Amino acid sequence: MESPKNISNNKPEWLRVKACGTQKYLEVQSLLKQHNLHTICQEANCPNRGECFSHGTATFLILGPHCTRNCRFCSVVHGNPNPVDIDEPFNLARAVEILKLRHAVITSVTRDDLPDGGAGQFARVIKEIRKLPSKVSIEVLVPDFEGREELVDIVLSESPDVFNHNIETVPRFYSEIRPQADYRRSLAVLAMASKRGKAAVKSGLMVGLGESIDELKMVFLDLASIGVEYLTIGQYLAPSKAHYPIFKYHHPDEFSSLAIIAGECGIRHVFSAPLVRSSYHADEQYKR
Repeated sequence: MESPKNISNNKPEWLRVKACGTQKYLEVQSLLKQHNLHTICQEANCPNRGECFSHGTATFLILGPHCTRNCRFCSVVHGNPNPVDIDEPFNLARAVEILKLRHAVITSVTRDDLPDGGAGQFARVIKEIRKLPSKVSIEVLVPDFEGREELVDIVLSESPDVFNHNIETVPRFYSEIRPQADYRRSLAVLAMASKRGKAAVKSGLMVGLGESIDELKMVFLDLASIGVEYLTIGQYLAPSKAHYPIFKYHHPDEFSSLAIIAGECGIRHVFSAPLVRSSYHADEQYKR
C-alpha cells in the first residue's frame, strides 16, 4: 500500500463548492448566534454548509464546540470543554420550530469528561423537540460513549427516529486517525441500537484515506450483520496540512459503484457521493 500524500491543492471540479451568502443563509447564521447554538456544519467546516443554510437547515452540535478527543481527520477543536448549557435543549427546540424543520439532526462533540458522556443532554434535547406542536422526526448522531450500554440506553429511551454513529473508516486506520476510538466498540454501539428494534440504525464512512475495496466490503458486511439500514459514504477532505493527508480523490462513478457493493452486502439504503456527509439531505434519506 502506498503512503498517503497531500493532494489537497489538486481538488477536482466535482468537489469545488461555490461560496454562498443568500438572505436565508444569513438568517440561519443569525438565529444560531441569537440562541447560542453550534452546528457541526460550522465547526467541522462542512463543504455543504452554504447549501444547507440557504435551504434553512443545519445539523445542531450540542455540548459545546470543544471535543475531548483529537482525531486526525476532524477539524472540530480539541480542548477543555465548557460546562453543559442547561438552556441548550430549549433553545435548540425553539430553533427547530422557527426553521420549521420536519427532520432535525442532532450531533455532539465527544465528552469523555462527563459522567454520562453527554447522553443525558441528547435525551433532554429529544424531549424538548417532542414538545413542539408540529411533528418532527429526530436523528441523533452520537459518539461511542466509550461503549457503555447504559449510556446508549439513555438516548434510546427517548425514542429517536434515527440512531446514527459513524464508523468513519476501515479498521486499519483507527490507530492513525482515531487513536481514542475502537472499531469493534463502534460496531457494538450500533448493534446495541439495532437490538432495541425501534430507531432506524445508520452509520457513515469517508473514503480517500488509502483503503482498499476489500477493506470497505468487509466494513459493509460488518455493518449489515448488526442491522445497519442506512449508510452514507463521502470523500475525505483534509481540513488542514496538519491533518491526515488525502490519498485519493474518488470519482463520482466510484461512489456509485460503492453504493452498489454496499447494497449487495445487505445495507438497504446507501447515500454515496463525493460531498455526502452523515447528515447531508438526511431528511430525504430517511423518507426512503
